[in-house]
Amino acid sequence: MRKTSNKVAQYALLTLFFLVLIGPLFWQLTLAFKGKGDDIYAVPPYVFPRDPTWSNFVEAFNRIPVLSYFKNSLIVAAIAVCGNVVGSTCAGYALSRLTFKGKRLVVLLIFSAMLIPGETLLISQFIIVKNMGLQNTLIGAALPGLCGAMNVLLMMNAFAGIPNELEESAKVDGANVWQRFWNICVPQVKGTMTVVTIFAFVGAWNDFLWPLIILSDDKVYTLTVGLNRLKNQFVSDPRLIAAGTIIALVPIVIFFLVFQRYFFKGVESGGIKG
Repeated sequence: MRKTSNKVAQYALLTLFFLVLIGPLFWQLTLAFKGKGDDIYAVPPYVFPRDPTWSNFVEAFNRIPVLSYFKNSLIVAAIAVCGNVVGSTCAGYALSRLTFKGKRLVVLLIFSAMLIPGETLLISQFIIVKNMGLQNTLIGAALPGLCGAMNVLLMMNAFAGIPNELEESAKVDGANVWQRFWNICVPQVKGTMTVVTIFAFVGAWNDFLWPLIILSDDKVYTLTVGLNRLKNQFVSDPRLIAAGTIIALVPIVIFFLVFQRYFFKGVESGGIKG
């Protein structure tokens, strides 16, 4: 009887967390399909549309160049993914498998970088990117997220889980550092590399504050910044904004669905393969 009560409590708690997490997204989704005949400020509120319509999505595409913003976001996300996968993989291998002077200091700096709020670095980032001549460019928008500290730590942990015997046997056979890295270690951490790929893509795709600061030309706006144009100066239609939000969410869902099998495999196994 006690076990049954505990299970009921656990499922009730999980259901509560699920509703808290998924509730706002579900509300946004239903709001995007509500037509002019729906009272979005009704008390008590109702969830499902009484006058369902696709017109909010059509209006969003007509009001702003969604496909152009989509392309810009895709370019920024692709740069961020490449930078994080290559950079964090190389850094993670060096910091976990190699010995060199100043290694502990580098690890300490990476941990310190995770503790600093990103908002405090915006001014210095802007000055650096501007002095590099990359202001108002997609490369400039992607540059600060090119290699995240968290991703480096994930790869460090993955490489640290690889048995030393694998590298030792390759070293005996005459393999150099790059050969051991590419042929022995990288195949063991593909799952974690997929995790880094997803984190980098979602982070770059959803980033709003930095692109808003660095991009001033409408032609290079990312999707998150461009959707801000759906708001009028005096009157805003929540249905239209909700439709734009769902449009921006679709690529993330598709990307995760494609890589979810590798994602969960990477989270569970890390860098250990036997």
